[in-house]
Amino acid sequence: MDLLDDARAMADDLKVLRHALHQEPEAGLDLPRTQDKVLEAISGLPLEVSTGQALSSVTAVLRGARPGPTVLLRGDMDALPVQEEVDPPFRSKTADRMHACGHDLHTTMLAGAAGLLSAHRDHLAGDVVFMFQPGEEGHDGAGHMLREGVLDAAGTPPVAAYALHVMSSRWPQGTFVTRPGPMLAASDAVVVTVRGRGGHGSAPHRANDPVPAACEMVTALQTFVTRSIDAFDPAVVTVGQFHAGSRRNVIPAEARFEATVRSFRPEVHEALARGVPRVCEGIAAAHGVEVDVEYRAEYPVTVNSVVEASYAADTASELFGADRFELAENPITGSEDFSRVLGHVPGAMVLMGAVLEGRDHEHAPDNHSPLAAFDDAVLADGAALYATLAADRLVGNAGR
Repeated sequence: MDLLDDARAMADDLKVLRHALHQEPEAGLDLPRTQDKVLEAISGLPLEVSTGQALSSVTAVLRGARPGPTVLLRGDMDALPVQEEVDPPFRSKTADRMHACGHDLHTTMLAGAAGLLSAHRDHLAGDVVFMFQPGEEGHDGAGHMLREGVLDAAGTPPVAAYALHVMSSRWPQGTFVTRPGPMLAASDAVVVTVRGRGGHGSAPHRANDPVPAACEMVTALQTFVTRSIDAFDPAVVTVGQFHAGSRRNVIPAEARFEATVRSFRPEVHEALARGVPRVCEGIAAAHGVEVDVEYRAEYPVTVNSVVEASYAADTASELFGADRFELAENPITGSEDFSRVLGHVPGAMVLMGAVLEGRDHEHAPDNHSPLAAFDDAVLADGAALYATLAADRLVGNAGR
């Protein structure tokens, strides 16, 4: 099977699909137009296709010519509530929606892999599950698909699962990156509501201003991390939203902020879950205001299997050359709901540099930026890696 040459021969078709997805981005769990595009892209292939009940997912099963194990390949499909500020010919046509994390590329690569493997199904001893997933961006789409039975789609549970994720910065275009063990962080959400007593801005002594207390909480949480968590045990608390008041001369009755919390070890996770509310409650008591702290666990740590990460690294190196693979020294503080899949199936998340031609990867805008951009040039190679990971795992070339 010469999957790489076959993938590069379909490069133009992959671009067409990616551009169509990029122009009509949809966020969350309900992606009807995206789902339609995926179904059209894989129509005519020898796949057993089903769609989600509570979300616009697509699950497709390819049966190999001979019996064997099952391998799962996952691609996420949802966009972000971001207004695009780059201007490609295929710019988003939807206000405040953008594929700022490259999921349009993941979907395209996975559809390409379905086509590649379908053309070579006679060489496969086993089945491949293609998991087209909505709702990765904070909606736990993977959890929904697990509850709807994606791991049972082929009739036997997968023995391995793989996902690709493109990066608009950090690594040169076409570079593949992974590591054994923790690959991405656990993610928690914190919502803090501070309640005081409103009044006139000229007379704060006649009110009970929640804003200074909330501001103190924001800064104290940074100190809490640096003074309570081992510096060699990464943890991040970032406040991304802060809301209070309606006019400059009105003291509001309430202030509210939201934060994301990242960690890699259960002990640190537990310390943060205990400490964040304690810090906020202590400051509220000192200011004489009330506070509600909602601390909500979202995604667990994305942990790559040592065996599958090594296999993915070897596969990328053999397929594209050792100079296009990099072993990540440290995990990434981003998070992923593919962690849900890896909690049930050994596998690996692989990152891929997709920086736009002409941009410096070290200084290019990161994923989630309204200026993030990803190059079409990586589509064929991503599809080829997806397909090769599954094919070699099934034909027994992975050393198992």
